[in-house]
Amino acid sequence: MATTVYLSNPALTINSVDLTDQATSAVLTYAFDQLETTAFGQTARSFGASTVTSLQNNTFEVELFQSYAASETEASIFSLVGIQTTITVSPTAAGLATPSATAPKYTLTGAYLASHTPINATLGELSTITLTFTGGTLTKAVS
Repeated sequence: MATTVYLSNPALTINSVDLTDQATSAVLTYAFDQLETTAFGQTARSFGASTVTSLQNNTFEVELFQSYAASETEASIFSLVGIQTTITVSPTAAGLATPSATAPKYTLTGAYLASHTPINATLGELSTITLTFTGGTLTKAVS
């Protein structure tokens, strides 16, 4: 069986701003709420069914270096608190521009940022922030 070695180097945009050069970690979780469909007489719980669909419950967590320069982290993120935005992420920079089967582009539309930490400083360390976007609809492009 063939194996592919994957070295993590994703690319991402938040609200159409490319923050790839500030990112140190990115985790996209694609999930659906669990709807129980167990009925009387069954001997085990069951969830979902071909006729039962639930809501997407997605999250995107990203760690960024804090930068106060124009069009960098702070300028791009501060105004997004409390509103919905769009995030795009791909395993490679090429995947953002030209998605493929080996470099898909994921778009999370309507993601909500509940909070932001404008200052997270420790003496002698690079300042980073962790953002968690919740909700939204996730789509995947491969071409």
